[in-house]
Amino acid sequence: MSKVAHYLQEHLIGEVMTATDARRYFAADGSILQLAPALIVYPRNENDVRKTARFSWQLAERGRIIPITPRGAGTNQTGAAIGSGILLVFSAHMNRILELDAKANTVMVEPGIGYGKLQQTLHTHGRFLPPYPASLDYSTIGGAISENTVGEKSIKYGDTRTYVKGLRVVLANGEVIETTRLSKRELNKKLGLTTFEGEIYRSIDILLEEQHELVEQLQRDVSVNNAGYYLGDVKRRDGSFDLTPLIVGSEGTLGIISEAVLQTEPYTTDSATLMMGRFDSAEYLQQAVLELMSTKELPSALELIDQYALMQVNELNPNQLKEIMKPPYSPFILLVEYNGNDRSSKKPLKHARKLLEKYATAVQIETEPEMLQQLWKLRQATGTLIGHNDGQRHSTPLIDGAIPLDRLREYIEGLYGLLKSLNLPPSLWGRVGSGNVGLQPMLNLNQVGDRQKAFRLLNEYHKLVINLGGTISGSSGDGRLRTPYLEHMYGSELYALLQKVKQIFDPYGTLNPGVKFGTSLDDIKAMLRSDFSLDHIYDHMPRS
Repeated sequence: MSKVAHYLQEHLIGEVMTATDARRYFAADGSILQLAPALIVYPRNENDVRKTARFSWQLAERGRIIPITPRGAGTNQTGAAIGSGILLVFSAHMNRILELDAKANTVMVEPGIGYGKLQQTLHTHGRFLPPYPASLDYSTIGGAISENTVGEKSIKYGDTRTYVKGLRVVLANGEVIETTRLSKRELNKKLGLTTFEGEIYRSIDILLEEQHELVEQLQRDVSVNNAGYYLGDVKRRDGSFDLTPLIVGSEGTLGIISEAVLQTEPYTTDSATLMMGRFDSAEYLQQAVLELMSTKELPSALELIDQYALMQVNELNPNQLKEIMKPPYSPFILLVEYNGNDRSSKKPLKHARKLLEKYATAVQIETEPEMLQQLWKLRQATGTLIGHNDGQRHSTPLIDGAIPLDRLREYIEGLYGLLKSLNLPPSLWGRVGSGNVGLQPMLNLNQVGDRQKAFRLLNEYHKLVINLGGTISGSSGDGRLRTPYLEHMYGSELYALLQKVKQIFDPYGTLNPGVKFGTSLDDIKAMLRSDFSLDHIYDHMPRS
């Protein structure tokens, strides 16, 4: 591999590294998996990315596959940011804001920019990106786009895909394309190109025309579905065409993002109203959530934490929540936030209050900033659980499904039953408005018994989610961890359709192979990290 490294260093402006300690560092991301790269490239510009992709393509044409994996801050929890070949690390150099358009309210950025840094800059201009993930302080925009991440504000504002208006993408062969919504006339020009870009447009257009009934079957009754590829909004009924929705959430398997144009929303520091409801049953919780999510004015956040998570936080740090809530805790705590203080918010606030009082055993309403922060501590307290370790036992990220809201009670009861069968302590939390409620069990992956529990949990959890009509990948993508379950979710026919999309963009399989396709449960077992930890993000408070 030294010849490859020497060749690339000669032709790239950015640095190429093969040091053992660097390869060891980049062998892990935020997941329970590990896979060491052959070499690391720190691209300084798009041309470096293009040359690297072209080099990999030319080798593949001669039968030698050296894959490419793009990486931001490495916070991914599914193994999508690790790879055995060339690792493109964007956060070192390609981390700039390129343009801030005050008239269009858009911002153009490079993929390696920190999400938190961009958000702070936008705040100074009275704007923000609403679908920010819990990890915004230590993740990158490129990673958020690749995963189509959602956050606490997504139930009102939508997912990351909603805000990506255009991309510059380096294709597998090194060509660079710009994606945006094209008119029929503009699409016809693309279809006539003799380049790889033209081949992609023709192939995707034909696939959508011939397989439109199958494409419709990819839809799930959930707020966001990141399993596989999103084909639903590529070609609209008016004939317009845009590859952007397809690239977003593709995790570097269809192309490598080098620039992104993002729409922003007005940011206000106006006081919000936060309601906290305490529920004695999952049935009442489900009814309250369903009715809140059926209103015209949606909450800006709808978050859940159960009594078991609060009990564990209280056991670890009795002083953390004592000024906010004392045991015994209600079975379920629901936090409902409405942002803004204009007249239009008064009616939904009044309606939401009536709903909570109808189903909850107790309701607390706060508008003062200091009290808002206090109540949010309840939800943020899960960071204590995520960051805690007991010897070799760590809070382990395994699942990220989402279910239809009318199956919430069944889902919660199923999770509790599953944890009991594995003799694991229960604790649930998440963005219940998105149907994205999960857990991170304490496991020691260095022990055979806990490794067996991890895989039993993976298998049984995905059965549960699929049987309830949900998705195996909710707030982020499939990565390697959920790839073995993708065909189970969609069935062989839809799975073959998704494989065709991958083949169109990546005929030699050089773009992040093993992500979405090509990873089995046996492969995951072989990549399992026995020393899993959160060492790479302890500069920040872990969030979920």
